[in-house]
Amino acid sequence: MTTPPPLIEARDLVKSYGAGQAPALRGAILHLAPGEILAVTGPSGSGKSTLLHCLSGIVTPDSGSVRYGSERLDQATETRRSELRRTEFGVVFQFGQLVGELTALDNVALPLLLAGTSRKKAHESAGEWLERFGVRGQAALRPGEMSGGQGQRVALARAMVTRPKALFADEPTGALDSLAGEQVMTALVHAARESGTAVLLITHDAQVAAYADREATVRDGAVAGETGAEVIR
Repeated sequence: MTTPPPLIEARDLVKSYGAGQAPALRGAILHLAPGEILAVTGPSGSGKSTLLHCLSGIVTPDSGSVRYGSERLDQATETRRSELRRTEFGVVFQFGQLVGELTALDNVALPLLLAGTSRKKAHESAGEWLERFGVRGQAALRPGEMSGGQGQRVALARAMVTRPKALFADEPTGALDSLAGEQVMTALVHAARESGTAVLLITHDAQVAAYADREATVRDGAVAGETGAEVIR
């Protein structure tokens, strides 16, 4: 059986912030296979979030390569990288970053509306995704009226509403208690499996990492070890 090529592959990534600063990444190598859930763990300051930012096209590395299929993401324009994050990538951060003035329904519909989907169809899809994440009852609420767990599930629904090929989640349960975190992860894994979405999950929590198919540990800006499925090199 032939192993499918990586969906996203990073090679020898180096990234520094500010003149004279120590590199956040020092030759990091990582791949994300289609449909897999990969947990990236490591101590604070190890370079986990910077690695996610490079893989999702939020920032470009100083050197090294990021391939998305046959495309060099590190050489793509900001316009192209932004387009991918609207259409083929989903990104979720620790505090959700929902638009405070919008309802949950409008927050989830927003990526579709920006892509030109009609308001009716966007709201229909948004409602379906709120249902999948168990927060349909909060559709009319604004972020300040929801619990942290509810808000994070709305943020995940927004990230998944376009059915992205890859979802990048940076500490999605970091601000939640253990029960809310478990509910969020259960909903995320179920939705990703159902849609065939690959997930790169940044976490410091071993219980969250246990939801993944594979785990990679980042230390001092490099991937120090991997466990789980066979590593593609």
